[in-house]
Amino acid sequence: MEQLKLENQICFPFYAISRLITRAYQPFLDDLGITYPQYLVLMVLWEEDMVTVNGIANKLILNTNTITPLLKRMEKQGLIIRNRSNEDERKVLIKLTQKGSEMKLLAASIPESLLSSLKIENYDEQQFEDFRVTLKLLISFLKQSDENREKTVED
Repeated sequence: MEQLKLENQICFPFYAISRLITRAYQPFLDDLGITYPQYLVLMVLWEEDMVTVNGIANKLILNTNTITPLLKRMEKQGLIIRNRSNEDERKVLIKLTQKGSEMKLLAASIPESLLSSLKIENYDEQQFEDFRVTLKLLISFLKQSDENREKTVED
């Protein structure tokens, strides 16, 4: 059954890349005392502070029940503040603390440091950029497919 061989699956290379990239980031994030998912949340908030839990979950393609415990831990670390919206108390707004904002300066060197640490021979920046664009397109297709499946289930 060729279709069940791991090497023939589209999902496994993505899973492997995700795990290996997360592992490569970890030493840099350990210096900041944060995890990779926390780093992703911080990047969302560094782009736009005061975002709803749903806004962060949508941007990171996560369920709110996945992100809520993560945000609670970040609040205990003093990185964010969670507040109910005055306009709609069902919405929880996430805002950076001073500590969370200041961490942006410390994290600014991580992407470049990560690439340097990988020691990839014949590194071609354009190939990585092309690959990133292709991955973003694939993510868009998969999100659209997922949304269509959800609509079908609702109907």
